[in-house]
Amino acid sequence: MFSLIKLPRVVTINQVPEEFHEDSIISGYRYPHSSAMDCILSLFQLTNETLNIWTHFLPTWYFLWKLVSVVLMQTVWQHYFIWPLVVLIISSCIYPLASTCAHTFNSMSPRARHMCFYFDYGALSLYSMGSAIAYSAYVFPDKWVNNILHQSFIPVSLLNSIICTSLACYSRFPECQRPGFTKALRIAAFAYPYLFDSIPLLYRVFLCEGDGCTDNDANVFHKTHIVFATLTGFLFATHLPERLAPGSFDYIGHSHQLFHVFGVLGTHFQIMAIERDMTSRRSWLLDHSLPITFGNSLGVTLLSLLANLIIVLLFCQPLVSTPVDQQKKHNS
Repeated sequence: MFSLIKLPRVVTINQVPEEFHEDSIISGYRYPHSSAMDCILSLFQLTNETLNIWTHFLPTWYFLWKLVSVVLMQTVWQHYFIWPLVVLIISSCIYPLASTCAHTFNSMSPRARHMCFYFDYGALSLYSMGSAIAYSAYVFPDKWVNNILHQSFIPVSLLNSIICTSLACYSRFPECQRPGFTKALRIAAFAYPYLFDSIPLLYRVFLCEGDGCTDNDANVFHKTHIVFATLTGFLFATHLPERLAPGSFDYIGHSHQLFHVFGVLGTHFQIMAIERDMTSRRSWLLDHSLPITFGNSLGVTLLSLLANLIIVLLFCQPLVSTPVDQQKKHNS
């Protein structure tokens, strides 16, 4: 049956518009005006996007399985204390799924490419918010619980997620004219929320000394998560290894594929660490920490989702309202 299906053609960098170019990737591009069916069929042929798609599509199912397991085993509907973990896992399902869709359908047109990645950025911001909620609930070291940072942590993280989405979406405007500025802006847009969210974690595992430092078995998994998160950021910023040998890693082994793999592994170890903190510190946190409510867990997640969706739709609106012929003239 598959022999009767005509797979979409694959082209080189000289055959696609500049806004479709990837740093140091020479070949393996999909036709820049592919149909939706062409995009789906391209999942089953080797292009420079194929592994980008599968390295996030398959983990989406793993995180969904993890979500179902937690919901069924922990009787989530009866205990507010579990909700921050559920929020983290839900956001961990959403961001690889959004990335899968973005990498699958971004070759349909220039405007589709922008819109796909707007939603991708929004999903990453939501994941940042989910991480902040889980860290606030379970990760803060004992000596920092209920301090000023802890009390303001979730509101500031909500603001950070909004700023992150706005800056990341805006960074697509000067992409062709000022690629260096675009790259720096996009890195900053995602690095800043992560670093802010990680303040209590980094202090706890690397700097804290003496009583109240919460030294437990979760710290090993937290450190592993930090290693993978650091590698993820390094790959995104440097475009290694393809920058060392342009054209040699077009299909397999380029930085964005590795970025996806290390990012997912980092999320996996993050969830494992959070689960251990939640279990081992439960009694102490229930007695001493800020109470977990609908408002500071599921409620603020929904607020973040709504805010980021509005931002994404505002950026998409000019693309939808611009006539096709005017858009083509602008792109050329």
